[in-house]
Amino acid sequence: MSDRSGRNATVSSQNDRPEAEQLAFIRETVRRAKVPKAKPRTWRGAPLAKELPVARVLVDKGVLHLDRYFDYAVPEELDADAQPGVRVRVRFGAGKHSVRDGRREGGGLIDGFVVARVAASEYQGPLAALAQVVSPERVLGEELLGLARAVADRYAGSLADVLQLAVPPRNARAEKKPSPEPLPPPPAPDAGSWRRYERGAGFLEALASGGAPRAVWTALPGPEWADEVARAVAATLASGRGALVVVPDGRVVARVDAALGAVLGEGRHAVLTADAGPEKRYREWLGVRRGSVRAVVGTRAAMFAPVRDLGLVVIWDDGDSSHAEPHAPQPHARDVLLLRAAHDKCAFLLGSWSCTVEAAQLVESGWAAPLIAGRDQVRGAAPLVRTVGDGDLARDEAARAARLPSLAWQVVREGLKSGPVLVQVPRRGYVPRLACERCREPARCRHCAGPLEASEGTSSLKCGWCGQEESAWHCQECGGFRLRAQVVGARRTAEELGRAFPAVPVRTSGREQVLDTVPGAPALVVSTPGAEPVAEGGYAAALLLDGWAMLGRPDLRAGEDALRRWIAAASLVRPQGMGGTVVVVAEPTLRPVQALVRWDPVGHAVRELSERAELGFPPVSRMAAVSGAPEALAGFLAAVELPGDAEVLGPVPVPDAPPGPSRRPGAPPPGERWERVLVRVPPGSGAALASALKHAQAARMARGGTEPVRVRVDPPDIG
Repeated sequence: MSDRSGRNATVSSQNDRPEAEQLAFIRETVRRAKVPKAKPRTWRGAPLAKELPVARVLVDKGVLHLDRYFDYAVPEELDADAQPGVRVRVRFGAGKHSVRDGRREGGGLIDGFVVARVAASEYQGPLAALAQVVSPERVLGEELLGLARAVADRYAGSLADVLQLAVPPRNARAEKKPSPEPLPPPPAPDAGSWRRYERGAGFLEALASGGAPRAVWTALPGPEWADEVARAVAATLASGRGALVVVPDGRVVARVDAALGAVLGEGRHAVLTADAGPEKRYREWLGVRRGSVRAVVGTRAAMFAPVRDLGLVVIWDDGDSSHAEPHAPQPHARDVLLLRAAHDKCAFLLGSWSCTVEAAQLVESGWAAPLIAGRDQVRGAAPLVRTVGDGDLARDEAARAARLPSLAWQVVREGLKSGPVLVQVPRRGYVPRLACERCREPARCRHCAGPLEASEGTSSLKCGWCGQEESAWHCQECGGFRLRAQVVGARRTAEELGRAFPAVPVRTSGREQVLDTVPGAPALVVSTPGAEPVAEGGYAAALLLDGWAMLGRPDLRAGEDALRRWIAAASLVRPQGMGGTVVVVAEPTLRPVQALVRWDPVGHAVRELSERAELGFPPVSRMAAVSGAPEALAGFLAAVELPGDAEVLGPVPVPDAPPGPSRRPGAPPPGERWERVLVRVPPGSGAALASALKHAQAARMARGGTEPVRVRVDPPDIG
């Protein structure tokens, strides 16, 4: 009651004031409301910071001709917050004549990062002022900035584009929450199943003692690999350093996450994936940036994770296409982690059940050491692998009737007595390529060793790389003159299996629904490559059907990728000692099939590497793909100053993209006719090639070129 009367008395006294006094009171209220606040403005007339009044800013404009830093004046009110590494907003695009009171004005607001504070600018004209400090959180450290610059230079891209991949979008609610205090280093773990490998225990000891070993690890079949990764991370944390693990997809992240939790305990690692919610992802990322946790596991979005005192980087299954970033400048996680290992002088571990040619090159060059098991260990862990070739299918009545050989029926029937059976069916839509009818050796161009393709409506052959026609082809291996088109797409074998075993449940795992695990009870599990679920206790058997569908892709990596997918599926099968059997339907004389039978992915990769070295193929050489409309592509090639040892292959037409969003990076927009050239340089000239392409692209954009020309350095799919 007394409060209410007091308020009324105050209002009454204000109403009794003279009119001039009330006007003065209103003016003072308005004047206080106009005190400058940290919001987008020109800060006209505001004093500048007394020390280091210039901020060097990277603006978020992912165009090559603006791939540099811009200087801005720092208002005194923003001095404390505008530190290197923070997000800011600036006005960009004002003309030189938009100057008032010595301050440049105009332009649109754009995001950016402060990368440095300096005493004076090299630019002699008036500077615009920082418009706003978005957050005082320093999200861009010197290490991350240096890594992003190295990646941009390697892939002929812009620094702003790389930082869009490296720094997640800000979430204010996550930023306000403090990160927990870091836990003390854990004790060094026991070697455990690492003892199965010849140098496994020594590798962990080197990590625990603060060393930086580099290894290419060919993992044994079975689920133990996730625990082995976790032990390597624990050994690194025991030395007081951090660790980063990058895996292909969320299902694999979940397995490594569980293994890290079992080995390290709670609160010692973070999970970074692109499909996590914005708040959770940013909160986890901030915990890593602030040093709250020293271990990270994630998909390719985690390859730039700002782990403090980085001591180990791990990549699992580097041949998986998910490791290749589809957004500009399209870096590969393996190469980013190689850069981090070199810059931070930390340990490096590339692990897989199989072995890529790039992994074999790391060992061949001496940069990394092989981490493998003895043959006795391999034979004890791998299943029995049996093959069914074209000759077997031709003689098999069951195969002609049901598109499934008798051996496969027998293996499925026996396997279902003790557990689930995996059936791997290749994806649809692979484009056929040509091979020798007699020995099945892929048909290659005599000029550049690219894949030969049949021209539509004619009997002539043309190279898919350089475009030259081939009128007198013959096989270099056996001398044959006849070609065959390799099998296209997947066969509907799952329906035949369902009818043959009506009492057995059939589960599918593929694009529509990907299963993570399946029970150990008898069942048929039909899966596309890469979507195979893990079975409790392992699969009793596996069928790898339509091998030609993967071996017949028009791609340099077709054999390597087919072997990788086969071994990944076969690694989920029980060992031969427990009755595990794998049947692969492919010609048994082919090199990838023989490597699967012997379980020798390293030998296959080493031989592939030697052949690519003879032919000048990547990764021995460096290569870039440049595509665009014919006129724009011709203009770009005329302007670019390529290294003297560069070889231009093409142009060749780019296949039309199907309606809807393009699935492959670099594909032309629907309805447009594009061409592509490949530029190849020998080892040592890769940096010069990337620099030449980047400068030519920047100059073209600065001149206002409107026709798109797409540049991709080291494309994983070159035909």
